[in-house]
Amino acid sequence: MSSLEFPVVRAIDVGYGQTKYVLGAQGGEIRCASFPSLAYPQPRDPADSLGADRRDTVAIPLGGLFYEVGPDVVLASDGFRPTQVHDNYIQTPEYLALARGAMRMMKVDTIDLLVVGLPVSHLKTRKADLMKLMTGKHDVGGGRSVVVKNTLVIAQPQGALFDRVANRGDDFMNDAQWHLVVDPGSRTFDWLVIRGRKLSAKRSHSVNRGVIDILQLIAEDISAELGRPYQAVEAIDHALRQGKSLVLGTRTYSLARMRAIADSVAQQAVGAMLRQLGEVDDVQSVLLAGGGAFMFKKALREVFGAQRVVEVADAMFANVRGYQHVGMAHVGAEFGEGRAS
Repeated sequence: MSSLEFPVVRAIDVGYGQTKYVLGAQGGEIRCASFPSLAYPQPRDPADSLGADRRDTVAIPLGGLFYEVGPDVVLASDGFRPTQVHDNYIQTPEYLALARGAMRMMKVDTIDLLVVGLPVSHLKTRKADLMKLMTGKHDVGGGRSVVVKNTLVIAQPQGALFDRVANRGDDFMNDAQWHLVVDPGSRTFDWLVIRGRKLSAKRSHSVNRGVIDILQLIAEDISAELGRPYQAVEAIDHALRQGKSLVLGTRTYSLARMRAIADSVAQQAVGAMLRQLGEVDDVQSVLLAGGGAFMFKKALREVFGAQRVVEVADAMFANVRGYQHVGMAHVGAEFGEGRAS
C-alpha cells in the first residue's frame, strides 16, 4: 500500500442467526447490512439455473460445491434449514461461505484490516484459528476474489462497547466504576465486565442459552398443536420482533401465551451470568446489545433495575459497528481519524 492510499477497513459478524457486515464508513457514518446465516450447498452454480438470477443471493464456491447465501436465501430452500449451531461453527464450510458472501457484497477487492468477533468463551481457544481462516485470498464466486491482508479478532460484546463509546463518549471508561456489557445472540449469551479500559476476564464469559433456544421451544409447541413438525424458526423470530401473531395457513398462533417460556429461557441465561459475576451491586450500568436484546431486557431489569439497563440503538448492528470503530482506530494513527474507508 503506497503512502497515498488509505487503508480499507471492514467488519463482519457471522452470527448463528444473521450475518452482519459493514459496507463502508465515511466520517461518523457506518453503513451496515445483513442476511440470514443460511448457506445452501449445491453441486452447480445456481446462477446457471432458471430463476436464480431473480434472487438476491451469491454463490460461493467451496470444497467442490456452491454455497448460496444472501438476503433471498430462503428462496433457495428445499424445506430443510441447514444451520450449524455448535461450538465448532467457525470450522464449518457454512461459516466460511457466509463470511465470503459478506466480502463479495462489500464490493471491494482488497481489505487491509478485517475485524471479526468470537463469543467470550471461545476467544482464547479459537482466536488464532479464526485469524488464519480470514487472512489471505478468498474466492467469492462470480470470477472475483478478495484479499484480506490482516485480521483482528475481538470478543463479540467488545463491539457493542466500542460502538457506545464512539457515539456517546467515554462514560463507560471511568476507572472508578464497573460496567457490564451483555450481548444475547442467536446461540450464545455473552457478557463482559469492565472497569475503565480494563476487562475482568474471570467475571466475563458466555453460555449457550440464546434466542434459538426460545425459538425452538415455541416451534416444538407449534408442532404439538399442528400434529406435525414445524421448523420455520425465522417466521417465529419475525413475529416476535413485530409483536404479532404467527399465521399458519388458515390458522393463527398467538405467541403471547409463549411469553412465559421465553422469559424462563432469558432468566436461565441471566442466572448463569450471575453465578459468574458474583457481586452485582458494584455494577454501575448494563449495556444491552445484540439481536436478541428485546427478549432478554425484562430478565436483566428484574435483577439490575430498569434505570441501570441501557439498550443501544439498532442493537443488532451494534457489535459490527463497534468492530469497524476498533479497526479504524487501529489504522487511524497512521492515516488520521476518519481516513480509513
